[in-house]
Amino acid sequence: MPTRSTATTPDLDLGNPIRVATIRDLDPLDADRACFDLRRQNETADVCALTAALRTLLPDADALAGYSVEESVAAMRDLGLFLGSVKRHGPEPLDLVPEALPVLRELGRRTDMVPRDTVHHYCTWNPLGARQRMYTGDVQEAYLQESVRMVFPHLRDGLELAAVLGDTDLADPKFALLTDELSRHTESTVTAIDMVVANVGPEFFARVLRPYFEEIDVGGRVLLGPAAAQVPLWLIDLAIWAADHSEPGYQEFLRESIPYSLRRWRDLYGRWIRTPSVVGRLVEAFGEDPGEAERRAPALRASTEALARLLRVLVVFRGRHLGIARKAYDADLRLYPVGSGGASVDLLRQIIDLTRAAAQLTQPGTGAAPHGQRRAAV
Repeated sequence: MPTRSTATTPDLDLGNPIRVATIRDLDPLDADRACFDLRRQNETADVCALTAALRTLLPDADALAGYSVEESVAAMRDLGLFLGSVKRHGPEPLDLVPEALPVLRELGRRTDMVPRDTVHHYCTWNPLGARQRMYTGDVQEAYLQESVRMVFPHLRDGLELAAVLGDTDLADPKFALLTDELSRHTESTVTAIDMVVANVGPEFFARVLRPYFEEIDVGGRVLLGPAAAQVPLWLIDLAIWAADHSEPGYQEFLRESIPYSLRRWRDLYGRWIRTPSVVGRLVEAFGEDPGEAERRAPALRASTEALARLLRVLVVFRGRHLGIARKAYDADLRLYPVGSGGASVDLLRQIIDLTRAAAQLTQPGTGAAPHGQRRAAV
């Protein structure tokens, strides 16, 4: 049984595998049946039934006061499924069920997250098997959820590696080893997006699933629905190159996305946005005479090559993501002009260009890498 708490734990790690498994098992609202019935109610656009179920599931003040942090996450997960469903069919959910507002705010306070569900609730903390919460029940939706679920632990470990890289000298032989390990974790995003390409049709996403991820009004605050953009691969971008080699459009996207992250990731954002990126440090390390820099610190070559490999993985993922987005948001297919996380196809294209530009700084002739280094394929 999880330890009960009436206050948010400042250093709470909701990404811990043990905690993730605990949250998946929990059903504090006794919502298993209601969440299964929701699929049929969505199919028939039964807003009255969805609204009635949302109202019935709301915990009273005494029950809410006794929730552990894990139970609070599970409760937000299940209430969020109904919020997104009601909004998909037209109404603002809190206009119909205003008594949900204080519950959402308290759940957000207890978990140190925004007062609605995020992609982590919808995917990572979602039960497996027969209890899985889904808007439609379609196997394509299950594949999309699994793609996020399989990336989450790799991204969590990868971000901690990026934090270590930030404190490691590029001339230290350990730098290349750490960077290659980060590349291996980042490759999970490529595996995941390949699974999505193979199993989720653009039309299903654009016309069936995307409407469930719409923003809602929570007490005057407009909050995005669960979105793949809330999986913060962009935090790795920030650490590796984007802190000082980005553009205003991407920086704005980062600022708007960070509130939907876990506490630890928000802290990393606050740290990395104020410090030079790894690429920025590389440029400084080689200075005006790359050859002399390498003679002074031979390990710089291995560090540079490892960084080029990491950037290649990022470019591959971004390219495949752009391909999916182009199809899902084609003018003849789309219902919405931008992704559920607020990113447009044009922004995705810009991110690829920026990543490639950062990768070029690890190539010969840029003043950032030793002369004669083999050009990495990015």
